[in-house]
Amino acid sequence: MFVTLSGCISFGAKPPEELLRLTPAQTIAPGTAQSVAAGEAISVLTPTVPAELASNRVPVRSGATAVAYVKEAQWVEPPARLFQRLLSDVIAARTGRPVLSARQFSFDPGTRVTGQLQAFGIDEASQSAVVTFDAAVARGTAIQTRRFEARVPVTEIEAAAVGVALNQAANQVAVEVADWLK
Repeated sequence: MFVTLSGCISFGAKPPEELLRLTPAQTIAPGTAQSVAAGEAISVLTPTVPAELASNRVPVRSGATAVAYVKEAQWVEPPARLFQRLLSDVIAARTGRPVLSARQFSFDPGTRVTGQLQAFGIDEASQSAVVTFDAAVARGTAIQTRRFEARVPVTEIEAAAVGVALNQAANQVAVEVADWLK
């Protein structure tokens, strides 16, 4: 005998009607071939994140110690992976060099880009989307680090507005990182 429990069990909160994603402002055109000599490819690894960014929710920092999340705002996947793909697309478009994924990394890691995504959310006090990325680049035995940050005003703290502002801020940071790699 089987008993259905569909009316009795809930497996978490109801997901929002729309999920947020990042879209690169610059990409290479379909059909574009890129090739470089050994050691000249770029590998973009998934950045590390603090605990507040380890979920698919959009954090709002209020004050020095409080964090809340934007109601009805949720990413399609964790921000670290979204940012890694956006960064890869923008770097490939702006540098003209092939960017290898984590699975292709063993072909020829060349220049390796990684780091920590320190902020990827909303600052309530300034009403702005904030993306802060502490980049680390390894070229052979040389290592360089640099902090990148973009702030974009938000008209209101709701899903659609924060998604657009964070996408714009992430693209600004990606362009700056790509230009640093040239």
